[in-house]
Amino acid sequence: MIIDIHGHYTTEPAALHGFRDKQLAGLADPARKPGSTDLGISDETLIKSVQPQVNFQQQRGGDLTLFSPRAGGMAHHVGTEAISRQWSTLCNDLLYRICKLLPDNFVGVGQLPQFPGVSPKNCIPELERIVNELGFVGVNLNPDPSGGMWTDPPLIDRHWYPVYEKLCELDVPAMIHVSSSCNPNFHHTGAHYINGDTTAFMQLIQGNLFRDFPTLRFVIPHGGGAVPFHWGRYRGLAQDMGRPPLAEHVLKNVFFDTCVYHLPGIELLAKVIPADNILFASEMVGAVKGIDPTTGHHYDDTKRYVDQLKGLSEADRHKIFEGNARRVYPRLDKILKQRKEKR
Repeated sequence: MIIDIHGHYTTEPAALHGFRDKQLAGLADPARKPGSTDLGISDETLIKSVQPQVNFQQQRGGDLTLFSPRAGGMAHHVGTEAISRQWSTLCNDLLYRICKLLPDNFVGVGQLPQFPGVSPKNCIPELERIVNELGFVGVNLNPDPSGGMWTDPPLIDRHWYPVYEKLCELDVPAMIHVSSSCNPNFHHTGAHYINGDTTAFMQLIQGNLFRDFPTLRFVIPHGGGAVPFHWGRYRGLAQDMGRPPLAEHVLKNVFFDTCVYHLPGIELLAKVIPADNILFASEMVGAVKGIDPTTGHHYDDTKRYVDQLKGLSEADRHKIFEGNARRVYPRLDKILKQRKEKR
């Protein structure tokens, strides 16, 4: 089985965007805010909207995608805490409907109602709801709810501990994923996303978070940002700080995906990061939608790169494509085992 652990709902119906426009317009004029959260989106419209993802999934040899709301659309820095809560609930409910309609294609990963300066404790009710009631198997955690300004404490600060405690209790991992950037210095997918990945990893080196939460699991997307390329730097910094070797300090709890859009990048990732810590992902249809003129294939057809890796054992290939996902996302493994038993 080929499990893509990083997919976003980037082809939403216009009605969702219309609601968001009214929701934000209501900040200036309460009379303009939406009167209802009923979007009027039919099941047929939902199924049609995700056909691009379904078609690519089938064409590229995938089987199942862990699906979450559009990352850039989370926009935790926009509006108010109440707006973030309403928006997150709405987006998660829409994802739930898609996963119920197309269970063989998608399993849910949720959005949290974060807001700058507010304790992540406010996310716990929605986290419990999406896991216990909607059956989601993971969550996206934004390390910078301020949208490129980095005003909240680092991930190793006790500020984040309430949500970590709940993640461990529920036994679900968090993908460390920033959202859109309001800082003009940082293009959101080309700079802010990669900055977020790299910054989060360095923060984890600086602290001893996994001593307090030995079962906490993070997925750092986009191949870990700059991390694999500068692995020697991070090993050296950890050594200078008196931290244990990275294999002991972070790699028992931190994993990387394959959202790297060229073969040399995937080759470096597989050479530097142990196979036990790599999970297959493509982020389609997402940050890069075009076709690479040097290969004639879509940049985000990442399975092609993994397929071309030389010297990768079949056991390690299975880990990357399926085994690691089932281990890092135990609720996903439970779902797949239950489906197999029913068949």
